[in-house]
Amino acid sequence: MSRGFTARAATSVAIAAAAALLLAGCATGSTGAGASEPAAASDGSFPVTISSSLGDAVIPSIPKRIVTIGWGTADTVVALGTTPVGVEAATWGGDKDQYFPWVRDAIEARGDTLPTTFNVYPEIDVESILALGPDLVLAPQSGISAEEYATLSAVAPTVAYPGDAWRTAWDDQIEIIGKAMGKSTEAAALVSTVKTEIADAAAQYPGFTGLSFAYVYAAEPGTLSLYQAGDPRVDLISGLGMTLDPTVAAVPLTAGTFSSTVGLERADLLKNVDVVFTWFNDAANQKTIEAQPLFAQIPAVARGSYVPSIDNQLGMASSMITPLSVPWALDKYIPMIADAAAKVTK
Repeated sequence: MSRGFTARAATSVAIAAAAALLLAGCATGSTGAGASEPAAASDGSFPVTISSSLGDAVIPSIPKRIVTIGWGTADTVVALGTTPVGVEAATWGGDKDQYFPWVRDAIEARGDTLPTTFNVYPEIDVESILALGPDLVLAPQSGISAEEYATLSAVAPTVAYPGDAWRTAWDDQIEIIGKAMGKSTEAAALVSTVKTEIADAAAQYPGFTGLSFAYVYAAEPGTLSLYQAGDPRVDLISGLGMTLDPTVAAVPLTAGTFSSTVGLERADLLKNVDVVFTWFNDAANQKTIEAQPLFAQIPAVARGSYVPSIDNQLGMASSMITPLSVPWALDKYIPMIADAAAKVTK
């Protein structure tokens, strides 16, 4: 979950949650444990070359043993009909076995064996990935380093991010994965479906239109960061009809992040925001942060037009836009947003 404010904070929160937050075994054969045989590609031809900021991946044939790293990648691979042989462990927002529930549900619904999970903190468990015998590693929405990319590429063709780490637009991510799997047409259909699901939800709540919002990170005392457009958390709310507050949107991004780190002393930036969204690690974390006078005085917080989440699974599902996470998240998220919107005073 912490990937949205800074790389340093992301790592520290993820490690802490894994020990207490925002993430092995060996398989043999062509479709061993955790893998399903993909259907023949409906479009495109192989080999396929996919360029990224870290290098080119040449995929010689339809991949059958896919390993996924980063947020949302496994979702799209599963939605395109293939169960990965290995997935990054969901140490924040996952179930007791470290799978995101919407991914697990989709895999189990078609009778496939769950993938092997592996750790990526404090570093990627390359040995576990190697043991899976992958023919493709997908990490288009991740923070893998050039060194990690080189190591993974020595194991199998590896697809990284096309621009900056953690900044791949959700629809680009689906498009990249579809191309790598030889399923570009199916991927385009998934993008269309996700857009329709969000638009349908917005149509059911026309009152969201005209309201301003901000999505903030404040889970450490004294901190305040503002998620910006391009972050899935923000894009999802925008898709539901609200508008990112212009004062918030004007704050420059902090270098190396996809948010604007300002500190709680700049809580005044939120004075005209109708609805404030945020997340906490748990109820105790929420109580600590909400007890800070500067935070409590934020107008949206004071009047209750405020959507805090301590449900880590919902927090993760609403932090990505994928074919599996969106319907799972909206069922829980929309009533919370509607309740907050009803408390806006104009």
